[in-house]
Amino acid sequence: MAQLVETATEPLRAVDVDVVTLDLIENALRSARYEMDETLFRTALSPGIREQHDEFPLIADPGGKMIVGQFGLSIPDFLENFHGTIEEGDVLMTSDPYSCGAAISHANDWLVVMPIFYEGRIVGWASQFGHMTDVGGKTPASMPTDARTIFEEGVVIPPFKLYRRGERDDTALGIILNQVRKPDWNRADLNGLVAACSTASRRVQEMCARFGVDSYTSALNALLDRNYRAMKTLLSMVFEEGKPLSFTDYIDDDGRGFGPYELKMTITRTGDKVLIDLTGSSPQAQGPINYYINENLIRMFFGIYMITVADPQILWNDGFYPLVDVEIPDDTFWKPRYPAALNGRNHGIGRLFDLFGGLLGQANPDLLNGAGFSSSPHFMYSGNYSSGDRRGEWFQLYSIGFGGIPGRPVGDGPDGHSLWPSFTNIPCEYLESYYPLVIDRWETIPDTGGAGLHRGGNGVDVAYRFLEPGTIAIHDDRWLTYPWGVRGGEPGARGRKWIDKADGSTVVLPSKVHDVSVAPGDVLHFVTWGGGGWGDPLQRDPALVCKEVRRGLVTPEGARAYGVVCSGDGELDAGATAALRGQLGEGRPEELPLFNRGGELADLLANAEAETGLKAPSAPVVMP
Repeated sequence: MAQLVETATEPLRAVDVDVVTLDLIENALRSARYEMDETLFRTALSPGIREQHDEFPLIADPGGKMIVGQFGLSIPDFLENFHGTIEEGDVLMTSDPYSCGAAISHANDWLVVMPIFYEGRIVGWASQFGHMTDVGGKTPASMPTDARTIFEEGVVIPPFKLYRRGERDDTALGIILNQVRKPDWNRADLNGLVAACSTASRRVQEMCARFGVDSYTSALNALLDRNYRAMKTLLSMVFEEGKPLSFTDYIDDDGRGFGPYELKMTITRTGDKVLIDLTGSSPQAQGPINYYINENLIRMFFGIYMITVADPQILWNDGFYPLVDVEIPDDTFWKPRYPAALNGRNHGIGRLFDLFGGLLGQANPDLLNGAGFSSSPHFMYSGNYSSGDRRGEWFQLYSIGFGGIPGRPVGDGPDGHSLWPSFTNIPCEYLESYYPLVIDRWETIPDTGGAGLHRGGNGVDVAYRFLEPGTIAIHDDRWLTYPWGVRGGEPGARGRKWIDKADGSTVVLPSKVHDVSVAPGDVLHFVTWGGGGWGDPLQRDPALVCKEVRRGLVTPEGARAYGVVCSGDGELDAGATAALRGQLGEGRPEELPLFNRGGELADLLANAEAETGLKAPSAPVVMP
């Protein structure tokens, strides 16, 4: 366990903080968190961080509890697993999930942790991690889809002092950068992470100087307590005492031909507290889809759903954690045994959102979404320029794709949107300027969002035309199971990937694959899944459906799923619509199904090859 070295030993005093001061400190922390982002974006070189914002900041109290952040990570678990002293001027770093209690979850994430000192004592922590485009290993981008151990996934950095009393350990950094394919990118991105944490440290020190350290730390306790009280009230409102709620979803395959993997979650309230139990989920996978997750991250995801529904303006934090117990059995998908591969855990992240949406909605309809977060699809392209002034130069792209967001109680799901609200797409102009490719198409696909009173968001088709020979890799899911619809809504469409070869042939690709050779003139179609629909499609406004036909979001054929008849140019036929809705409504049950998964799992497996062109995965094998 870390030993904290502080020269000031007098205990901090708890003082009353007036509401104005509390509001000033809360918003100053919020601004500092966004300033961390901007500092990194303007320093990083990799497009994954600079353009897409695949990074996550955090500012914590002296004990490591998150006060403000985006993704959250467990500083207490990091400190528990760091053996050594921590002094003023130290900056800690790791990329090893197994050495920090899963404060991060795969080796591509480089985590920086910085103690914030003020007048000789620790008054908080600044932390940020970012996804590095490459950390070595057997494949470009360091995310081999067939990996069985973390040793295949690149350099794994144990917790160590990147800076000791303000001096950087250039020897250690040089050894690390010698393992990666783009050391200039990694160096710049890492410098940006450190600079962002330094920025947060300065802002916290300024607040301590302005308001006094006792007032500052007392304000943090007040913010934590506010979330605690809000969650305590919400839990009693949403969950019936002693009544367990369960929900199950699936990861389609593990990249090695096994699947689907069952992910089960159960929530039970007892008194003021709830237990989130992941017992019943599949054993750990052979392939790299395992999501080694920290219990505090489960709490954080849960809190995002709960607290933001009550008051989206609340700065959610770790204050409610004592009210949420988490049970994760060992040797399972959620807590695999070292040295299991972890690089494809992005599918598990998406499924957590789907699990919470499906589970919490059973207790409160206002919390029920369709499925569609589902995954964070990745695309990679790399190689050497074959001619011209850049002949022999290495190029490497890592990018995140977007799918359909599910229909919700408050409205339609956005089309082609990111899993994370802060993520943005890499502009086509950037891709075409810095990489040997052309974007032939970047458009939403009509009818891929599930029909419903509130439509699921459409998936997208991004068509990459390659100008240089190279290799590509893909990480995605929802090619077998559908993003389910809710309360009578239809499921969204599956994702698909294929290459139209320059010679006229077509190659269907699995959702998880690497080292696929491409040649100049080949076109990859990266088609993502749609979001599930919410509510009865026959209750959707016919005029809105026809408007979406005019906008190319729904086809005239797709409009019939809503019981709407309109022409190709979106003109509504009111009489034919009334007749079709009457016909579709005949014989339907009065109460529509709560969930529509698009068929039983056994049928999806039996029909997989005929419907997708891909063989069904084999049943998962329990690891010895």
